[in-house]
Amino acid sequence: MKRVRVLVTLLAVCATVAAFIARTVRGEGGEPRYFAITNARIVPVSGAVIESGTVVVAKGLIQAVGTSATAPAEAWVIDGKGLTVYPGLIDAGTDIGMPKEETAEESAPAAGRGRGRRRPAPSGPLAMGSEDRPGTTPWRVAADELKTDDKRIETWRNAGFTTALTVPEGGIFSGQASLIDLASERPGQMVVNPLAAVVLSFKSGGFFGFPSSLMGTIAYMRQVVDDTTWYEQASAVYEANPNKYERPAYDRTERVVGGAIRRKEIVLVPANNSIQILRAIRLAGEWNIPAVLYGGQEGYAVADVLAGKKVPVLVNLKWPERPKDPDPEAEQTLRELQFRDRAPGTPAALAKAGAKFGFYSGALAGPKEISKAVKKALDAGLAPDAALRAFTLDAASILGVSDRMGSIEPGKIANLVVTDGDIFSEKTKVKHVFVDGRWFEVHEAPPGEKAADKKPATDDKSSSFEEGAGVNR
Repeated sequence: MKRVRVLVTLLAVCATVAAFIARTVRGEGGEPRYFAITNARIVPVSGAVIESGTVVVAKGLIQAVGTSATAPAEAWVIDGKGLTVYPGLIDAGTDIGMPKEETAEESAPAAGRGRGRRRPAPSGPLAMGSEDRPGTTPWRVAADELKTDDKRIETWRNAGFTTALTVPEGGIFSGQASLIDLASERPGQMVVNPLAAVVLSFKSGGFFGFPSSLMGTIAYMRQVVDDTTWYEQASAVYEANPNKYERPAYDRTERVVGGAIRRKEIVLVPANNSIQILRAIRLAGEWNIPAVLYGGQEGYAVADVLAGKKVPVLVNLKWPERPKDPDPEAEQTLRELQFRDRAPGTPAALAKAGAKFGFYSGALAGPKEISKAVKKALDAGLAPDAALRAFTLDAASILGVSDRMGSIEPGKIANLVVTDGDIFSEKTKVKHVFVDGRWFEVHEAPPGEKAADKKPATDDKSSSFEEGAGVNR
């Protein structure tokens, strides 16, 4: 009887150990934790192309890469013969995962809408001056508002995008953008950096509110920066001498903006044409902030200045075009025509000048439109390897995460896209995507079915895997 009890105890211990090993190898949800892509062409971006090698993924990270890398015994092996492995693509400006907010016109009764109708007056109190902090919500953090049921997460991922900078929209200081990876059923597991960037917008408050002009908006921004500087200094003096000085009044805007400045968080500053770009560079120097310009479509005219000042740019891929329903009596200026013609050449001009840049989707509706926009840039002289860097390592560097993503190197997050050809070729298909080490197999949608309408990937491995953030106006 005693021997039987001992045997039962040993069996129980063995079962516990086996369950622990299974969880370690396959993960709590049953998904594999180890993968190996063998015999594949590998484009690390940070180094020379490997014509035939292996990438090993272990517990969400890249464990090994190269011709001598070997697949662990417990790894799921993908034969990469005829396939190419790239770092996952980064969309550096979108509103993926952000809740949609109705505008005043959208929320108005249908009978009250329509072109030419007057915009309704605001229901809240009017801003009377800068002290009212109009259009200022820097405490909003995109990571706190993520919605994982956004179908674009799967659509972007199926096209090879593994990471996105998602941006809250609205106001002059709209909030803080968050860097997310495009895989998970839980918002917290998607977040790479919740406080990735402070977002500025030069949109004025309109007819009913302050500020009502571009000049007023810039003056208001200056006031916020000055107030924040004073608040930081006064708070430090008070904390050191609480019995000697009057306590400074609490201001949430100043506290949040001050914290971002102390962390050296990047500040996204809008600038699309050459005048705006030069003004943004000047303001960034005046405010002493680590600025990243977004928009940048007329960068071709000031590429040397951007390179000389070492100011990075996120280029909006929604190239300017003639309105679909233009006023037949409206005249098109030479400048407008030139801008539409030359804007796709901006990335090539920036690359030639040595200015660092990344890409963001802006108001583009989906990956197909992104691909068409990239093709225009390539046709305008941008080298394919520079385009790839703009979606990977250079974008990661601009966003301050090149130590963990943007290239295929041991120790970096396992964000990978596996294709059957050149990533910028129209005929190329994405076969596999890895996000945070999770595997998603991409299948072509059946005729008549859109990829975005397919069932989202789950932990069951037998299943397959616009104006964007409003960051450019």
